[in-house]
Amino acid sequence: MSPTNTQQITTSHEFDAPADVLWALLEDFAQIERWWPRDEPAVSIQRVELEGEGIGLIRHIYNHGFPAPVSERLDFQDPDNLVYRLSIVGERPAGLLSYQATGRIERLPGERSQLHYCGEFTTEPGREAEAEAFLRGAYALMFKGLAQTSARETAVS
Repeated sequence: MSPTNTQQITTSHEFDAPADVLWALLEDFAQIERWWPRDEPAVSIQRVELEGEGIGLIRHIYNHGFPAPVSERLDFQDPDNLVYRLSIVGERPAGLLSYQATGRIERLPGERSQLHYCGEFTTEPGREAEAEAFLRGAYALMFKGLAQTSARETAVS
């Protein structure tokens, strides 16, 4: 097997919601279905099975039309600094050999916030573009779902 290079995707998204609202959604790692977009047939959650609790909790996300779950493990949470880290473990999609992401929420003026997200990954040789496209698509869905849900929850409060 040839050597792999670690790649990185760094992105961010601004939200019309306070940082605390956004953090509450992401901090509750087990409840991804609470905010994942339901109107996106590309990646639609069928069910989530949980293994463990707290740091180390693994959420096995079964998506319609996908042969295996995407299993994400919560590696770290820092509520004081609004930072969390997760890894994809077990059978990984899109040629990924390893994956870890760090999210950091920044407080912005006017009850707004920004999620800075950095994913580091290695892939099977020749599958770098496939993995990057998969991850960028997942990030877009994450941002969409968080924007929809945080807007609803901000309007209610």
